[in-house]
Amino acid sequence: MATNRPDTLDPALLRPGRLDRKVEIPLPNEQARLEVLKIHANPITKHGDIDYEAVVKLSDGFSCADLRNVCTEAGLYAIRAEREYVIEEDFMKAVRKVGDAKKLESKLDYKPV
Repeated sequence: MATNRPDTLDPALLRPGRLDRKVEIPLPNEQARLEVLKIHANPITKHGDIDYEAVVKLSDGFSCADLRNVCTEAGLYAIRAEREYVIEEDFMKAVRKVGDAKKLESKLDYKPV
């Protein structure tokens, strides 16, 4: 079992004997985020130079899944602009959108059912 929100797990699952191990993986640092972003952006058709470092500077606190989402959103911005390639501005808009969504998600009050 894996979760990004352990606070939402049913307490019955956390009783002794239910789960063998609890493994916590910290969020990637800036250098790791840069490498992950480059991996996810590699198959995307791009136009011009992309300043990945600038994108990473805006991605503090992002997980690897969030960085993948940034690449997906950048592609969607290009599609909406009727382009077959992604430009740096698409990445910048995407990282802001994902960051805003993360801020909103952290404000939500999750209550177990």
